[in-house]
Amino acid sequence: MEYTVQKLGLLAGVSTRTLRYYDEIDILKPARINSSGYRIYGQQEVDRLQQILFYRELGVSLEEIKEIITSPNYDADHALREHRAKLLEKRAQLDALIANVEMTLAEREGKSKMSDKQKFEGFKQTLIDDNEKKYGEEIRAKYGSDQIDKANAKIKGMTEEQYAEVEQLGDNLLKTLAQAFVTGDPGSELAQKAANMHRQWLSFYWDHYSSEAHAGIAQMYVDDPRFTAYYDKEQPGLARFLRDAVVIYTGKQSSHQ
Repeated sequence: MEYTVQKLGLLAGVSTRTLRYYDEIDILKPARINSSGYRIYGQQEVDRLQQILFYRELGVSLEEIKEIITSPNYDADHALREHRAKLLEKRAQLDALIANVEMTLAEREGKSKMSDKQKFEGFKQTLIDDNEKKYGEEIRAKYGSDQIDKANAKIKGMTEEQYAEVEQLGDNLLKTLAQAFVTGDPGSELAQKAANMHRQWLSFYWDHYSSEAHAGIAQMYVDDPRFTAYYDKEQPGLARFLRDAVVIYTGKQSSHQ
């Protein structure tokens, strides 16, 4: 069975732009180019794309994937076993998180007690899981897994005081942002204060801050309807306002770097 770039994209659930990019970086070349100039992919390319997507699902950067699958020692069967092991670890992590939530619910219903340590560990795990859910795929794709792994380690190392501080900062950020939104000016002093608070909030989770990543996260709030709904719940348009404020803020930051 052979596929054009469009048919393979539909089959695998990836964009044709992604497949063309994979060709450009020599991670997935077509089997041949037909007389009409179309990329044609065969069974070997289909199997390689499956392996690439397995690695992407696990948060491996394209640079690392290329190094792995182009190695003369690459073993597809061994790679599949590794995929399975890592996915099982991921499932175990989710099971542990579910168990923690169930324990918390049981305590709230008066059925059991949790120690403060258990509660805090549960929150840290929730923060990690939520961070991955919100930003993991895009940030890992853009900056690689190393930065995200460091961020997760930073969260795990949070003290209770730091956790309380980031929670308070998050609340203050939303209040300031709501006040700034009324002005309608994302470049106002109040809006820029909110953008700076957003940077501080992100810095609790990120191992390293960059203006580019900050602007990218703000854009995602607009592009992803889940986040737009969260910010626009009380004030429709707030997500876009925050994005605009952050774009202005990060532009100022970049000009001083």
